[in-house]
Amino acid sequence: MEPVPLRIAMWSGPRNISSAMMRSFGARADAAVIDEPFYAAYLALSGADHPMRAEVLASQSKDWREVVALLLGPVPGGKPIWYQKLMTHHMLPQFGREWMREVRNAFLIRDPRFVLGSYMRIRDHGAVTLADIGIVQQRELFEREADRLGAAPPVIEGADVLADPPRMLARLCAALGIPYSAAMLRWSAGRRDTDGVWAPAWYSAVESSTGFAPAPAVAAAAPELPGELARLAEEAQPHYAALATHKL
Repeated sequence: MEPVPLRIAMWSGPRNISSAMMRSFGARADAAVIDEPFYAAYLALSGADHPMRAEVLASQSKDWREVVALLLGPVPGGKPIWYQKLMTHHMLPQFGREWMREVRNAFLIRDPRFVLGSYMRIRDHGAVTLADIGIVQQRELFEREADRLGAAPPVIEGADVLADPPRMLARLCAALGIPYSAAMLRWSAGRRDTDGVWAPAWYSAVESSTGFAPAPAVAAAAPELPGELARLAEEAQPHYAALATHKL
C-alpha cells in the first residue's frame, strides 16, 4: 500500500515570511509546494482590487470547491510531503472548512503592528481593513482546528524563525511529525514555476533571497502607525495574543 502523503496547510496573513517558508519547504527533496491556491476564488467573490487582479483570476480556479479537490488530490511529483501556502484572509465565510480535517494545519503568525507597518508601504492607509490582514480569520481557523484536535495545532512566529532558523524549523518539523532537513536553510535565488502569477508584484525580496535573512535591527521596535492603522493594530492585538500563547 502506498504511504499516505502529508499535506501541510500553513495558514498565514499577508506581510509575513510566508513566501520564504514556501522556499524553505520547497528546498526539501521530499516536498512539493503550492502557492495561495484560493487567491482567485477570493478575488472573484470579494471583488477586492489587488495588483495583477486579472492575471490572478485567469491563473486559478475561481471555485473554492475545485481548489479543495486540488489540495486533497494527487501530490505533484508524487512527493510524500505537500506544503500548501494558504492565506487566512482568502478564506471567505462562504468557503467550506470541513476539508481541513484532511490536512495537517499549522499557523504562521506576526505581530499585527509589524504587519500593518509593512502593509502601509504598499496600500493606501484608508483602504486597509482588519479583514485584509487575516488575523481574525486566522484565530477562527486555529480555534476550529484546536477544538477538533483537543489540543493546539502548531503555531510559529515569523520573527522567531528569522532569529534562529535551524532551531525553529526543527521545532516546526517535530510538531508536524516530519524529520528536519538542513536543506530548508538555503535555496537558490530566482523565480519558481510554483510561484503564483502575482510574483512580479510581490516577490522581489524572496526572489533575490537564498535563505532566511536576519531581521534588521531597526525592526526591533514596533513602527509608528498613523491613526487608523494604529486603531486597527489595537483591535487586532487580542487575536494575535491568543495565537501567540501557543507558539513553538
